[in-house]
Amino acid sequence: MQNSVFLFCNKQAESYDRSVEGYDEQYRDVFAGYDRILSTVADKAGQVVLEFGVGTGNLTKKLLERGKQVYGIEPSAPMRKKAAEKLSGRAVILDGDFLQFPTPPEPIDTIASTYAFHHLTDAEKDEALAKYSQLLHPGGKIVFADTAFRDKEAFRQAIEEARARGFHDLADDLEREYYTTLDVLASLFSKHGFSASFAQQNAFVWVMEAVKQTT
Repeated sequence: MQNSVFLFCNKQAESYDRSVEGYDEQYRDVFAGYDRILSTVADKAGQVVLEFGVGTGNLTKKLLERGKQVYGIEPSAPMRKKAAEKLSGRAVILDGDFLQFPTPPEPIDTIASTYAFHHLTDAEKDEALAKYSQLLHPGGKIVFADTAFRDKEAFRQAIEEARARGFHDLADDLEREYYTTLDVLASLFSKHGFSASFAQQNAFVWVMEAVKQTT
């Protein structure tokens, strides 16, 4: 993962929670149903969860409320500080990212993340899923919620619509980050032994549930 991602996350630490609450008009549609989306991911997670991209701890909080054991990974020190304050030390939040991270001290049954997997290129997503396949036993699952697109045409239309609405920050973000398409994601999950399903949550975000198959 590139250093620019870490810098971006550091800058977001103070403003992220306001963005997800809809204060930034450009990203209002991206975060539409945010609380429901996080609840969906938390409800699908198993008992012992490895969470990537903890951010300010919003998903972590929901996982803890459901009695889950959470090992969180977050590359941004300011984000980790915010999460620690919000969670009052109820979860282990460690430095790391989707590709380089400390292995939890106990077997995990779910890998979870929200609004973060797009920071990886498709090649890095491939590398990450290979690692996760080794961590999970058959029946274990990956549950992610993130912006993705049905196909390349839908991706192109989203950028054009953002520009037409004057949402240039959103359009630039869509072009700068590594958002991908459902067929690419399905292929990557399948390559590493997962059976994946996708459920659209708003105009941008899908919940992806991928269950590790028996090898």
